[in-house]
Formats: sequence, structure tokens, C-alpha cells
Amino acid sequence: MKNTTGSTLGLLAATSLLATASVHAAAPTDAKAAPADDTLEQIEVIAQRQAFRGDTPLQELPQSVQVLPAEIIESVGATQLDTVLDLASGVARQNTFGGLWDSFAIRGFAGDENTPSGYLVNGFNAGRGFSGRRDASNIESIEVLKGPGSALYGRSEPGGTINLVTKKPRFKEAGSIDLSAGSFSTYRGAFDYTNGIGSRVAIRLNGAYEDAGSFRDFFTSKKQSFTPSVLVKIADKTSLTYELEYVDQRAPFDRGVVASAEGQVGIIPVSRFLGEPGDGDNQIHAIGHQLTLNHEFNDSWSLLVGASQKGSSFKGFSSDPELVTGRQTFYQANPATHDILVSRQRRYREFSAKDTSARAELSGHFETGSLVNHLLAGVDYYNYDLETLQNRFRPSLANPNGINVYNPIYGLLPTPGPFTNTLEKQKATGFYVQDQIDLTEQWKVLGGVRIDHWDQNLLNRIASATTTQTKSATSPRVGLVFEPSKQVSVYASYSKGFRPNSGSNALNEAFAPEFSSSYEVGTKLQSADGTMSGTIAVYDAKKSNMLTSDPVNSGFSIAAGEAESKGLELDFTGSLTEHVKLMASYAYTDAKITKSVLDPNFGFALPVGAQLINIPKSSGNVLLTHDVMIGDHAFTYGGQVTYVGERLGETGVPSFQLPAYALFNVLANFAVSDELKLSLNVNNLTNKEYYPSSYARLWVAPGTPRSVTLRLHYQFK
Repeated sequence: MKNTTGSTLGLLAATSLLATASVHAAAPTDAKAAPADDTLEQIEVIAQRQAFRGDTPLQELPQSVQVLPAEIIESVGATQLDTVLDLASGVARQNTFGGLWDSFAIRGFAGDENTPSGYLVNGFNAGRGFSGRRDASNIESIEVLKGPGSALYGRSEPGGTINLVTKKPRFKEAGSIDLSAGSFSTYRGAFDYTNGIGSRVAIRLNGAYEDAGSFRDFFTSKKQSFTPSVLVKIADKTSLTYELEYVDQRAPFDRGVVASAEGQVGIIPVSRFLGEPGDGDNQIHAIGHQLTLNHEFNDSWSLLVGASQKGSSFKGFSSDPELVTGRQTFYQANPATHDILVSRQRRYREFSAKDTSARAELSGHFETGSLVNHLLAGVDYYNYDLETLQNRFRPSLANPNGINVYNPIYGLLPTPGPFTNTLEKQKATGFYVQDQIDLTEQWKVLGGVRIDHWDQNLLNRIASATTTQTKSATSPRVGLVFEPSKQVSVYASYSKGFRPNSGSNALNEAFAPEFSSSYEVGTKLQSADGTMSGTIAVYDAKKSNMLTSDPVNSGFSIAAGEAESKGLELDFTGSLTEHVKLMASYAYTDAKITKSVLDPNFGFALPVGAQLINIPKSSGNVLLTHDVMIGDHAFTYGGQVTYVGERLGETGVPSFQLPAYALFNVLANFAVSDELKLSLNVNNLTNKEYYPSSYARLWVAPGTPRSVTLRLHYQFK
């Protein structure tokens, strides 16, 4: 199988802007903060608008948008995406494929739990393929765009879309070096440098390397990322930006611990590894390119044009507990004894993906009589190839390839045989247009539509069978905003969306895509001086054509499932005083099955009202910091509390509930000088035993015990 870490130019529908958040008011230290009623922040070099945003300020969008800026990411000591997303309301952790990719649900919907979660980087799809756990070293801000985004972004979940805005080159010299050491022999170094080369070219060099142990037995990992970028100022209002992303990650495949047949967690230590050390590391490689041309025609109109390509690969062995009851000795054993074997599959995986996309987007505003139109129109294209080769050894009761969960003895490495070998090709073209009209100073109305056409081809090399389909989808979006004052806006919106399903049914026919719809009503508040802001949102989202087990043809699936999520979200951020800052969020999420079907993985009956996996009804987060001066030195200290409620741990097994948990983190940083800062982060202060996500009773991800990280940050300007 070929490695597709290749190249071709990539586009970022980029911006070096840090959006003025409806929820987060912090801005980069060297960027000017926009006034509270302004539309966008712009970089010091040249104006660049955010993809899919146009010139409509967040406060006036009929949509909940939560922005997590670099200041927040740095204060909590986050080094990867999932840690940052724990701060966002309505985002829940999901199956991470043995800890080797990012997976999350927004407002109860996660998409296909057997693939990585989709997200955008500078407006371009980046979650497809196998790029590993996203490092936070080059993230300027993270936008959590709530509600279905298909009317603009294309294929997406009804819960929302994540967009990562990366750090951009600047003409003023600045840089930093970070060195950290932490619990479980975790060591990390990161660097960031930007400067101008003459008056027309600026560069930015950014990267990180991490060598980490773990609280898990036999588990060590290494990862490195390098993300250089170049900005060329072609003219006063025209710029060209190129960004490279290189990723190399190595780690064992780890399905976690087991719960009892009755669903009791904690029956073995969270450190116990039930795979095989002899399987070695799984290896992830990715190379991505983004190239963007940004042109400002005048103060009213701008154009983004560009292309993006990302190649990624994943390969390695794993030994995973078998999930089919009839093949699992764990369920046959006497729980009163401590001689209990868990049967394991052994797999070899070799996956590769190549994702190429391009987009042109025009945005601006014009007047028609007394009405002001904020127009956004664009066309995009992507070509995605996915190759999967998988060999598997399947256990039986007679040959379980077992390991004693109480007294593990390692060394069983059966040879896997052919299981799957597929090549999937997707091509899609989309056109989108949106107009937000200012009817008066108080009333705004939004209307938009996206039309997509895509082709899908799936080759099963083992069965010598090919499945094809050609489909079109129309995704409308409407919204209404009322602003009784500059500090208050009330909105309502309705959107439709879609997401193609991969694979085919028993008749070798491609699955119909998932379709979704969502209603949302909310209000956005901000103080007159812009130091405090918040959002309250209520929503109801539905989707259909979810994959379920075929009741007639065993081992196959059909697109017939339906689910609904209703909820409430509260977000607040701001300065309570000159020295005290607070960020708080809460989400109530009621996500459930609305049509009786069979689970697509195991065939369990899913009645109406059954919960969706890993979705807590209640979750919340509070981050409080206090700035003081100790002599001439700035000192910041604070704490974070994260609460996650009880949630389903295995689809179709309502008795298996992951217990609720609350985590307490503390942080402190001390400015030794203008250039040097020392930081301390203590996570899970009370050493709580918890389980953030699960796929099944035998694949339960344990949470990290108490950990301490000391970081030295040196910066210069």
C-alpha cells in the first residue's frame, strides 16, 4: 500500500485574524483588539477575513459560536486538541481508536464513531484521514461553531463544526521557546519564531517534540510536529500565504481497561495494559500544504482563493479484547475467581489517505435602498482517496489468545490473516451563497443555501466488488436577529445539513447520506466596555439515515436510523474585576434514538429513547484566574473545575453507565523577568479515578491520575 504523505498545494481559507468572540474576549498580545461592535480583528500586516465569515460580526450571527483563544489554551497547559475542547460547552469525548485520533461529539452527535471526527483548519477539512492527535503548538484560536454547518462548510454533523485558526507570519520579530517536564516521564519542547524578510515577506517557524511515558503499563509515545509558514505581501491589499504541516507520531494501540459483564468499572487498576508489548508502536505520518491568496478590492469587498492537500498514513499491530459475546471467554468465567482470561483479536492495519481541496470565496456588503446586504458566495471542490488494508486473527473459545486480567502474562502474537482491503474515492463540488440583511439597526435577517454534488466509489479488493453512487444535496439556512441594544442580541435560526455515509449494504449498494435539521434560539450578551460576554442557546437537532444493522442480512448494515438531541447551553467569559477573569460553561444534552433499530456494530436492539453513547446529560466547566504583582513580578494563579455527568458506555447496553466525575486542576505562572516565565499545572488534583469515554464494556478508556507539569517559557520581541 502506498504512503500518501505527498504534496500539492494547499489552501487555507485563511485568516490571521483572531475573531472577536461572543464568548471569549481575549486577543493576541501583538494584535489590536477590535471595538466591541466591530466586525473582525485584522492582523498587523494586511487584512485577511475568516473563511465562511464574510464581514458579519459574531454578535450579529444567528448562531452560537464559542471561541477559545491562545491565552486560554496556554493558561491550562493544553498541548493537544481534546484537552482544549474539554473547555467548550456541549462537546463530549468519544472513542479515540486506541488513543490514536481525535474523536468528539458536539450537541450529542459524533458522526461515524469508527472514523476520526471531522474538523476544519483555517476553513478547510482536516479531520479526514489519519493525522493522529492534533497538537496545539500552532493554534491561535479554536472556534466551536454550533449547529449544522452544511449550508456553508459542506458535509457536517448537526451538532456543529470545529475550526482551528493557526498562527500566521508577522513582520515584527518575535519568538518563544517552551521546555516542560511532567509526571510519567513526560518531556516536551516547543518553539515559535516570526519575522519579516524585507518589507514584503514574513516567515513563521513553529514546531514541537514530545517524549512521553504514561500511567499505563508498557506505554510510551513520541510525537513531533513542524508547521512553518510564509506570507508574501504582493500588494498593499493582496497577500499570499503558504503553510506546511508535518506530523510524526508513534504510540502503542491501547483499548484501555475492562469492566465487568454487569458494567462495573474499576475491577482492575487503570494502569493495566491488556494488549501486547510485542505489538510495538503504531506509526502515523502526515504532510499537509495550504496556499491562500487574499485580496481586498476595497473596504467593502474581499476575495479568498486557494487549495489544500494533505497525505496521511497509519500502520501497526494491535491486540484488542474481542467484543462478540460468543467468542469471549471473559463472559464465560466465574467472577469469584481471579483466573479470568479476556479473549483478544490481533490485527495489522495499514491505512492511507489523500485529501485535496480548493475554494474561491467572495464576501462584502452593499446597500439596496435602506437595506444593507452582507453577501458571502463561494465554490469549493475536494477529492478524497482512502485506502484500508486490515489483517485479523479472530479468537474462539478453544483458541482465545487470552490474557489474565488480574495477572497478565504477555507474549502471545498469533499471525493475522486477510480481513479487509478497500479503496474508497470521493469527489465533491459545492456552491454556497448567504446574505445577511440589515433591515434596520435592530433587525437582521439571514438566508443561505449550499448545493453539493458528489461521487463515491468503493472498491472491495478481496470480494472484487465495486460500489458507486452519485448524489446531490441542498442545504438551506435561515435566521433572524433582533438587537434591542449593542449589548444584547436575540436570535433564532433553522438549518438543514447532510453527511455522506461510507460503505455499502448487502446488495452492494452505497448507503444514502445522513440528513439533519436543527432549530436554535438564543441570546448573546456583552458589557458596554466589552470585558464580559455570554451566550444562552436552546436547540433541537435531528438526523436520519444513520447506519444500523440489517435485520435480514447478518453482518451488513442499512441506512435507517434516526436520532434527536435537545439541549441548553450557557457560556460566559470576562473580567469580573481588573485582576480576576472567569470563563464558565454548562450544557444540558438529551440525545436519544427516535426510531427502533439495531446497533450497526453488534446488532443490539435500540428502542426509541435509547441514549447515544458517551453523551452526558449534564456537563460544565469553570476556569477562574487572579493576577497579582509580587514586587515587580506578575503572578497569576487559578483553578479549573470540569464536571461530566453519567453517560452510556456501550451502545445497546443501558445497564453500562460510565460514572459521573468532577476534576479539579490548579495553575500558576510567575514572570521571572519580561522574557522568562515559569508555569505550574496540576491536573486532577484529588487523584480522581474516572473514565472519560468508552466504546464497550471491554474497551474503556481510563482517565489520567494526578499529574504535575512544570514549564519554562522564554519569549522575545
